[in-house]
Amino acid sequence: MTAERTAEAAHAIETVFRLEAPRIIAGVTRIVRDVGIAEELAQDALVAALEQWPDEGIPDNPGAWLMATAKHRAIDLVRRKERYARKLAEVGRDLEAAPPHQDEPADPDDIDDDLLRLVFTACHPVLSAEARVALTLRLLGGLTTAEIARAVLAPEATGAQRIVRAKRTLATKNVAFEVPYGPERAARLGSVLEVIYLIFNEGYAATAGDDYLRPGLCEDALRLARLLAALMPKEPEVHGLAALLELQASRSAARTGPSGEPVLLKDQDRTRWNQLLIRRGFAALGRADAVSTGGPGPYALQAAIAASHAHAHTYAETNWEGIATLYGLLAARAPSPVVELNRAVAVSMAEGPAAGLALVDALAGEPALRDYHLLPSVRGDLLDRLGRCEEARAEFERAASLTRNERERELLLARADKCREGRGNPDSHGSHQPLQ
Repeated sequence: MTAERTAEAAHAIETVFRLEAPRIIAGVTRIVRDVGIAEELAQDALVAALEQWPDEGIPDNPGAWLMATAKHRAIDLVRRKERYARKLAEVGRDLEAAPPHQDEPADPDDIDDDLLRLVFTACHPVLSAEARVALTLRLLGGLTTAEIARAVLAPEATGAQRIVRAKRTLATKNVAFEVPYGPERAARLGSVLEVIYLIFNEGYAATAGDDYLRPGLCEDALRLARLLAALMPKEPEVHGLAALLELQASRSAARTGPSGEPVLLKDQDRTRWNQLLIRRGFAALGRADAVSTGGPGPYALQAAIAASHAHAHTYAETNWEGIATLYGLLAARAPSPVVELNRAVAVSMAEGPAAGLALVDALAGEPALRDYHLLPSVRGDLLDRLGRCEEARAEFERAASLTRNERERELLLARADKCREGRGNPDSHGSHQPLQ
């Protein structure tokens, strides 16, 4: 066994497990009814792959190999536990008939259903809102505790504690692995929408690592949003979220260059925007409007902002005044420092960089934005547009020191270098806000 073969297998295992872990955890949870145990069994399958693939070679369908291994270990666990004897009789018989490392993938619709059950289980009301978000990001998004902490603007230790306590609570409360019905479903919907949004956002602009995008997370979130829209056709915010994700996903191909570097909104080739996803987004937004009985909710408003960008055939045609107005409505409906930061960018494009800078400076004392790299990034962009190059350089360098995404760091340092050399661009729009 050569070092090259070992490295190849290790890379394949890491890649496949990152993509397949949510599905494996969901499929195993259906057997053991405990998300904590399911996550451990998924890790056991990973260890088995690390031990066997370097010698035996990478399977034709590595995801199915991991799923089958984890499920068979789950069956073994169920068999050893007397209290699960009845469940073993129901689900173990068919699964035991299959070889432990079969390469046939499970039915896609069945996997999707399990993912949806996993979302609602992780969003059970016995958990705090913060714990629901952290647990779902961990189980379905495959995020590390550091990435989760970044996504929810919380210290890393806090994020880790939330995950551990959430899994323990679900186990001790015997929370059912199911999609709820009636009033309980409505009560848990808001949290489900939030975590799907955050999973997509992590894929849309990764908080850490060498890749700017994590397409697998976007695809998982988009699939879950579509499933929810089919499940809850009369819920306007479900359609609003689906519209938002369809429209944002439509830009993915244009958001990175040949080497994976970020391409900002102003410089994107709009002919690469996916028109099918844009049409799906418009249709979902129309459904949100059709079933709404009041004003648009936060997701529908964000979808309307994304739709404004999609309607503009060129960057110059963007209706920034309308977008600024929509951000004002969003800030009133769902106030947050991040929304205000995005509103400042829109105002700067509609009224000039000085107006936007005044709004950004008003956010300087916000605790939630203290280590948020997009605050100095936006401020640097506005200062650059005002011709205040030295101040802009300092802001870009601060933003680069705060981000943990290598692609973003390279972009920010490049902008800082241009400012240092007096080559800033007063007409640029270099900020790259979440979901913009």
